[in-house]
Amino acid sequence: MSTTSALPFVRPAAVAGRHFSTVIVGAGINGVGVFRDLSLQGVDCLIVDKGDFSAGASSAPSRMIHGGLRYLESGSFSLVAEATRERNLLLRNAPHLVQPLKTVVPLSSFFGGLMSSALKFLGRTPPQRTRGLLAVATGLRLYDLLGRRQRVMPNHRISRVQPADRQLFRAAVRWTATFFDAWISHPEWLVLELVRDACRDQPRSAAANHCRVMGCAGKTLTLRDETTGEVVQVTADAVVNASGAWLDRSTALLGGAVPRVMGTKGSHLVLDHPALRDALQGRMAYFEALDGRVCIVYPFLDRVLVGSTDIPVDDPDQIATEPAEVDYLLEVLGEVFPNLSFGRKDVVYTYVGVRPLARSDADKPGQISRDHSVVIDPPSPSRDIPVVGLVGGKWTTFRALAEEATNEVLHLLGRERTASTRQLPIGGGSGMPQGGQATERFIERIAQDAGLARERAQALLRRYGSEALRMAPRFKVAGDVPLQHAPDYSAAEVAWLCTETGVIHLDDLVIRRTLLAIRGLVTDAALAEMAGIAAEALGWDAGRERQELHNCTTALRERHGVRLAPAAPDSDAVPAFHAPLTTHPALSPT
Repeated sequence: MSTTSALPFVRPAAVAGRHFSTVIVGAGINGVGVFRDLSLQGVDCLIVDKGDFSAGASSAPSRMIHGGLRYLESGSFSLVAEATRERNLLLRNAPHLVQPLKTVVPLSSFFGGLMSSALKFLGRTPPQRTRGLLAVATGLRLYDLLGRRQRVMPNHRISRVQPADRQLFRAAVRWTATFFDAWISHPEWLVLELVRDACRDQPRSAAANHCRVMGCAGKTLTLRDETTGEVVQVTADAVVNASGAWLDRSTALLGGAVPRVMGTKGSHLVLDHPALRDALQGRMAYFEALDGRVCIVYPFLDRVLVGSTDIPVDDPDQIATEPAEVDYLLEVLGEVFPNLSFGRKDVVYTYVGVRPLARSDADKPGQISRDHSVVIDPPSPSRDIPVVGLVGGKWTTFRALAEEATNEVLHLLGRERTASTRQLPIGGGSGMPQGGQATERFIERIAQDAGLARERAQALLRRYGSEALRMAPRFKVAGDVPLQHAPDYSAAEVAWLCTETGVIHLDDLVIRRTLLAIRGLVTDAALAEMAGIAAEALGWDAGRERQELHNCTTALRERHGVRLAPAAPDSDAVPAFHAPLTTHPALSPT
């Protein structure tokens, strides 16, 4: 278990004039994966992001940790084999955040989709046909086979639709196929844990959010603090470009010109729909809409998560979940679950991210490969150091991509790999109890050591894993009084998140450090309460607090569909520290 008491997050001024072996541009999951792996090898690294850590697509996945069953149709066997292996590793290395997810596929026909699957495998564009039992069974047999190493999941099974499911699904459903994948409760927290692990392994490594790369000349990178406007410089021997859908823009800033990525946006809904949540019985439903698009719906904490769309976009800074996307996903739910009703009143949160896909001339976004690659741009006339670029990738396979990129960087630096991340626990996943009885004993230990109620100790274990044993006494000393308007969190916990996890803006705290927003638990009163705690913890004056409250309220209302009243900023003192809403997403959402 980590013994560090704080994450070494820094502002750009703290690294001004320093030399790093490697600078990583982009603090999404892929960039942070490289940061962790390189630091494990003893390489001193600086990772920067123009927004918050994981503020782009890394905070906007379907929150599934999966092998990619549907990629088998396009013959992506190596990708699925890698993804199932990485899924299994995450179940072991981050068991506090990643859990198995039982999945059910409703099936209406026996032979449906066979010709379509064959045409997809051959690279052709088939007509839309719903896949039947034979096609799905064949795919699931391959899925089981490719995921056989480090097996932690049971094999699939197919059965006649049960009475309870007959009431749930549309009348045409005759069979169900059941298999297992996994889901992650709080992907943004896993990113922060990787940063902490990296800086524990290499104390000279550092991480700076809201820090924009302005350019690179010779071995010097120019950085700008987005909160103050201060410009500083650092030097490096290599650069890793992990900026996801922003890769081509970052490449241009770093002296390159080759376009390599394209983006498709995926919008998701979070519903407060107890009837659907209960009917799913803890399972994810993985199904096809009548237009052939694959969709998912599963219980997410005390809500239901629905996804997703797949729409090409040109500008990753100009995205939002459009009303038509909300209507589409609700309509699809109505098709699959005709005995339940769905409306916009059920939607408590929406989010959208841009998938950073390799450039392709495929007819439809769903046909573009989700595989990844590592490319190297050698030194240029204006730049004396190589740039290692990360193209594409899936959330699930971040460790494998990071391993590949790290090997390339080590080669460029003339260094050897000394350790592997394959079996390495992540953050609070280290020292997690195994089995029900051991977990109960661990919860009791947390409760007794800190003098907390058992329910509070259990919540902290689910949230922070084994690190809860260290954090709970600290919260108790500070009082650990539940927030009045969001009692799942305490004032001491929120203050700790502010000071120890690199929070710069209120939306960093509310949207990415806690699960309050995505669960639809943020009210005007709760937001004001958290702003007051953040102001005290971070030293904001009254004008800064009002502006932060206004910006966060606007982001929740306009980007995430949260029903909040507009918050007015201080008209006499509007600070210049916050970027416009259209440019706030992180440079690096991978």
